Amino acid sequence: MLLGAVAACGLLAQPVRADATLPELVARAKPAVVLVGSYGLMDAPRFGFRGTGFVIADGLQVVTNAHVLPDKVDPARVDRSLAIQSWTPDGGWLLRSARVVKVDASRDLALLSIDDGKPLPTLPLAARDAAEGDAIALIGFPLGGALGFAHVTHRGIVSARTAIVPPASGPQGLSEKAVRQLRQGSFEVLQLDATAYPGNSGGPAIDIASGEVIGVVSMVSLKALHESALSAPSGISYAIPVSTLRSFLVNAASPPGQ
Repeated sequence: MLLGAVAACGLLAQPVRADATLPELVARAKPAVVLVGSYGLMDAPRFGFRGTGFVIADGLQVVTNAHVLPDKVDPARVDRSLAIQSWTPDGGWLLRSARVVKVDASRDLALLSIDDGKPLPTLPLAARDAAEGDAIALIGFPLGGALGFAHVTHRGIVSARTAIVPPASGPQGLSEKAVRQLRQGSFEVLQLDATAYPGNSGGPAIDIASGEVIGVVSMVSLKALHESALSAPSGISYAIPVSTLRSFLVNAASPPGQ
């Protein structure tokens, strides 16, 4: 079922007209961009925001970053679970439980499945990777719940297609996992000149001309400490290209051993 849904993910969501304005694109995309976090009956607040995600395929699949997923919870904590919140037409938020379908930590991608129920609006995935100079919009939740949850859009262009190597911060960062990632070598990402902040992670980078997702926001370049992302943003962000996302989705849909 998932394989067919993933294959059709570019068909289920109607593309934005080529002459659509940015406000039209934002209005159409917002219902498909969701909050990702955890829900715990004993937590305060009960919903713990972690990052952004967006809905694809059959309306019950959510793409986000691997690093957005909550830390593993003690099995004894049956009161806490993975959850998303979707935007409703009246401006409210609807909480729904979710589960992890697949994670690729080396590419910082995760696919979630939300509980049965009414499918959510979806975003179409581009058939090609973005070119340098393409105009893009980022939609997400850069301030989390600090000022109340609200979709925020930033506009920019694809500045470059560049290769990066998963970072390792000195000997203390050279865990077995980090060494394995370094040995795998570099992989390509999109460098964007749109400003992103903590909370944007996992959100869509959307091609303004087509209304299609061309990448998944993953990292922001910092001038100094992590806190500087808010006080002095560098204006440089990175996104995982749609071709990498598509490969991840196909592998997620394939039975083991296929």
